[in-house]
Amino acid sequence: MSVKYSTDFSSWINQTAQLLREQRWHEIDVPHLIEEVEDLGKSERRGIASQLARLLLHLLKWQYQPQRRSDSWLDSITDARTQIELAIEDSPSLKSYSAEQLEKSYQRARRQAAKQTSIEISMFPETCPYSLALVLAEDWLPD
Repeated sequence: MSVKYSTDFSSWINQTAQLLREQRWHEIDVPHLIEEVEDLGKSERRGIASQLARLLLHLLKWQYQPQRRSDSWLDSITDARTQIELAIEDSPSLKSYSAEQLEKSYQRARRQAAKQTSIEISMFPETCPYSLALVLAEDWLPD
């Protein structure tokens, strides 16, 4: 390859795509291509975990600070659900990843909720009080 992976990543991507289209297998920087493909999967999973934590954070705030409920919290809840839904539509195998990450994401959300609300962390349940189905349900909000 004429373009080095470490000196111009964008150009390397374009050139690699062109080599793949032209089936010029022997010219492809295979080790770096493998690395990038693996990173794509990690990025998708990180995105789901991040959106799930954001969603859970706002659900906790909604439940534990009813006097502060706002349209911006509803927007964050809706957007996080949409982003998770879109990621799962693109990669249906990630649906199980959402379930796997629920508790870890909840723990992150719980810590953030305690910091953002100044409510003692012990006031929030130690384990996620919501099922994944409820968390992802379009119109569900905790009482």
